Amino acid sequence: MSVEFVDTNIFVYAHDGGAGARHSASVDLLADIWARSAGALSTQVLAEFYAVAIRKLHMASEEVEKAIRPLSAWTIHQAGHADILSAIRLQRQHRLSWWDAMVLNSAIRTDATVLWTEDLQHGQRFGHLIVQNPFA
Repeated sequence: MSVEFVDTNIFVYAHDGGAGARHSASVDLLADIWARSAGALSTQVLAEFYAVAIRKLHMASEEVEKAIRPLSAWTIHQAGHADILSAIRLQRQHRLSWWDAMVLNSAIRTDATVLWTEDLQHGQRFGHLIVQNPFA
């Protein structure tokens, strides 16, 4: 089974009805990943989605909790000490932002083959992992 890691921005656009084509693309992508039981994310992604949904999308806390609850069926990476060290090396080696390095590390740790994000270069490879921008 293929694992696909989803970054925060995909969840945000999927819940932002005013995001136009990005909203539609995100909703379709998430539905496809759900149908294939291929989803992965990290506790960082969950926390970032919660914060953005409350602050920028003005969603109620209960509404965001309801959106997050079913994601327990996905593979969820929880970063530990070794992950912080690995992300530091990824940040330095690939000149990434800190948070992108953390997401990349989590995607690698879940053995994902695809990392869905708009924050990294579309088509970029990190070993067996390929970055895909669903809006490219």
